Amino acid sequence: MLLLWVYQIRNPMTIKHEIKSQLAKLLATEDLVVEHRKVETAEFNVQTRVLTLPLWDKASENVIDMLVSHEVGHALYTPDEEWWKDYEIHPSFVNIVEDARIEKLMKRRYDGISKTFYKGYTELHNDDFFQVKKKNISEMILADRVNLHYKIGTYYDIPFSADERFFLNKIDLCETFEDTLKAAKALYDYCLAEEQRKEKEEIEDLSNFDLELDEDGDSERPMTGTKSEAVDTDSEGDVDDDGEKQEEAEIKVDTHIGGHEGVTEVSAETVESLDEALRNLTNEGARENVYLELPKLDVDKVIIPNEEIHQKCHERLVEAQKKAEEQEKKKLQCDQRHWDYYDQYGMQKYLDETEKDFAKFKKSAQKEVNYLVKEFECKKSASAYARATTSRTGVLDTTKLHTYKYNEDLFKKVSVIPEGKNHGLVFILDWSGSMSHVMMDTIKQLYNLMWFCKKVQIPFDVYAFTTSYPKTDRDERGYAAPLYEAKDNMMVVENQFSLMNLFTSQTRIKELNQQMLNIFRIVGGYRDYTARDLTPFGLELSGTPLNETIVALHDLIPQFQAKTKVEKVNCVILTDGEGYQLSYHRTVNRSLMGESYFGRGNWGDECILRNRKTGKTYKCGYQYHDFTKMLLRNISDELQNVNFVGIRIMDGRDAKHFVQINSEDYNSPEVEKTMQQWRKTKTLILEDVGYKVYLGLSSSAVGNDADFEVKEDASKADIKRAFTKSLKNKKMNKKILSKFIEMVA
Repeated sequence: MLLLWVYQIRNPMTIKHEIKSQLAKLLATEDLVVEHRKVETAEFNVQTRVLTLPLWDKASENVIDMLVSHEVGHALYTPDEEWWKDYEIHPSFVNIVEDARIEKLMKRRYDGISKTFYKGYTELHNDDFFQVKKKNISEMILADRVNLHYKIGTYYDIPFSADERFFLNKIDLCETFEDTLKAAKALYDYCLAEEQRKEKEEIEDLSNFDLELDEDGDSERPMTGTKSEAVDTDSEGDVDDDGEKQEEAEIKVDTHIGGHEGVTEVSAETVESLDEALRNLTNEGARENVYLELPKLDVDKVIIPNEEIHQKCHERLVEAQKKAEEQEKKKLQCDQRHWDYYDQYGMQKYLDETEKDFAKFKKSAQKEVNYLVKEFECKKSASAYARATTSRTGVLDTTKLHTYKYNEDLFKKVSVIPEGKNHGLVFILDWSGSMSHVMMDTIKQLYNLMWFCKKVQIPFDVYAFTTSYPKTDRDERGYAAPLYEAKDNMMVVENQFSLMNLFTSQTRIKELNQQMLNIFRIVGGYRDYTARDLTPFGLELSGTPLNETIVALHDLIPQFQAKTKVEKVNCVILTDGEGYQLSYHRTVNRSLMGESYFGRGNWGDECILRNRKTGKTYKCGYQYHDFTKMLLRNISDELQNVNFVGIRIMDGRDAKHFVQINSEDYNSPEVEKTMQQWRKTKTLILEDVGYKVYLGLSSSAVGNDADFEVKEDASKADIKRAFTKSLKNKKMNKKILSKFIEMVA
């Protein structure tokens, strides 16, 4: 099996971010939207449930695990409240108490997470993230010591007085955010009072120092460095009393917090030091991640109904028949030279020959269809019996009574075979210009599978993607109506994109055969100038909106399931390649003109596809084929009851490139080993390369008749060659078909 070469292999940080995102989701027990962005601190939006984490590229695994666990704690337990309107507290005090509360609750919820916090904070302390190694911790304010106590107190003895332990007990009892605010307020008021007391003592010391200097007469009163006015020693008169001296020496502080005007601001230095150190864990040169999402398409605007398509085909067929009649009339009136022309290139000749070719192909295909049916029934039965259970009934089996002396199992048994899931098939046909040389072979393979579905009564729909079908739904400017409401960071799906519902199992068999003949003739006309008149406007081969189709399948397949009542769906995509990367909508700011416009951005290294339903994110490389694989992985994760199967019919010259783009290394020995298989069997079976199974078929082998046919006068060598060729083709077809049936059954 070939391994998928994804961008994550070349970018370990992507893998790390993905792992930590999943950790956050698991801890939160909900599908949080986790974003890794170029931000200084983590934040959580309560309304959108988006947890934004900095790009901690320089942090260790232990530290990141601790930080993620901490932020999930805030996401779970910290409400989105404007607490500052009711509480006059410095934010650092609230952070200290709330950190202690939410980490306590996380440890209570997850027994093993205490070790995560221990390891993470140990590393932070060893790297001096709190900036305390060169300080005397006992001289720090109570708030800083409290913060250190709850973060590194398990292995570092933080000193507290008996009075100060009152606040530790108060914080330990915090269960709600309201408790946090009350405890933080008490802690803040205490620290503020302590700072005011220290300031008062300093002021008194300065005043006493000034008085001593004045009595000695040796010095002028020193400047305090504050906004207080200096005393002019040369001015007339002396200061009358100590009160006036005190007033002039008083220190004025311009800072305030929470409305405490004129008092010293108090904050926790360890909180600020930790925040600053955590900012240094991020890579400033890293590019900002761009999280993109797929649009939800209005599939009614995407799908061209089956009736509309074949009404156009019928109208063109009637016109072609009229043209054929006119040509027959002209044929009778022309000379021999023009007679030969009508015999060779006439419309009637093309209609007659294609009808015969279709009938011949249908007859020859019955062998393969019957083989499919046989394989399907066998594998389905084997699967059912593998899941069967046998139980005793409690009724005596009289045929075993004679064995009662040595056999305890004398009761009848009943086997219960559980019902399997009912299946449906959705076929996606590549209707692009590059398919012209293999389209007929692809159509034949598709028809085989359709006849199989019809015979075993499996519901199916066949869609062909195109960018050429004319849209009737247009806006006031005459442009095709948009398929969705465009928003910033949403992937672009062009409104020219359509899915033509060529066939459906709901069509009666007679009408279905006529529709298949119509498309058979149109496909034949892509390489026959005579038949171009049979192609309705809009059914010409077009671009390759494969990626747009995968986006549409997010809604189309659930619609199909609801319509047909099937539980399991196999989506088969018949294509000759991959589509181009999708762009995304974004607001572009014009720095020079001072205005913005709604433009587009191209997929790049910074882009990440996000699926809100699954909570998963995806990245891919720069190659166009990597983008298609990413979309397939995304939809497979979302629609887990759907198998995505790729069928690619190609020339021999394309086989190696096909294998290389689906391999880990272009020049690996695995590539050559797979190519040996191709040269031997003209088939390739690749697994888990975006598609669950990707089947590669040779166009020359598929186009050849597998029946054993030789001329009457054939030699022994001719007979041998024809027989060998027949066996080889049959073997090839059976191998591929068996793999397909294995999935369906």
